[in-house]
Amino acid sequence: VSDRAGRKRSFLFTFLSFFLSFLLPFIGPIASKQRILGCDFFNKVCGHLKLLEKEYFGLEFRHHTGSYVWLELLKPLTKQIKSNDLFFRFIVKFFPPDPGQLQRRLTRYLFALQIKQDLSTGSLTCNDNSAALLVSHILQSELGDYEEDVDRHHLEVKQYVPNQEYLDHKITKFHKKHRGQSPADSDIHLLEVARKLDMYGIRPHAAHDGEGMRLNLAVTHSGVLVFQVHARTRTLTQLC
Repeated sequence: VSDRAGRKRSFLFTFLSFFLSFLLPFIGPIASKQRILGCDFFNKVCGHLKLLEKEYFGLEFRHHTGSYVWLELLKPLTKQIKSNDLFFRFIVKFFPPDPGQLQRRLTRYLFALQIKQDLSTGSLTCNDNSAALLVSHILQSELGDYEEDVDRHHLEVKQYVPNQEYLDHKITKFHKKHRGQSPADSDIHLLEVARKLDMYGIRPHAAHDGEGMRLNLAVTHSGVLVFQVHARTRTLTQLC
């Protein structure tokens, strides 16, 4: 009996190695006890980042069903995961209607990285002018003031938006106007442009209505949004 109990205690206190994909440009292992609560694990991650405004962020992982789900903060990890080798994504979970209410520079930087990521994957859709303006603020943050040769080479090797090659002229035209802006200022301007987009802060989740029609649901600061899926064009139309 004592041996069995000892093995059980050993199982409960086994240290697992989790890999976290941060918005920040690195991936690192974090060790955690199996029976730790989701909130304690999340707080450990935020402490690693020295992040104070953590209420806007969350951890998601690939469920054994294949879909991504949020880590539940009040449940132990053992109640949520089925693998000893799990990959978490640390991303923005809640988008405020006005990013100006974000108090700390690190928080705004992480939000800017999320916008940059969503823009590159095509999940944040917008017209060409808005896309070019967003990329121009990213360039100002990453490269500083406009230099023709630097901009041209950078846009050749770095893809910020789908079909970027058609926007290079607009991007550089906008970038010229940002002279003197610091990286922190560029993040603020980026978020100000992004918040006005229709798809700002929207992460659609697949669903079906009572008749089997494919829908997408999204939770935003204004409530739950319902979108109809157009299979041929892969576009979304907001229903309510």
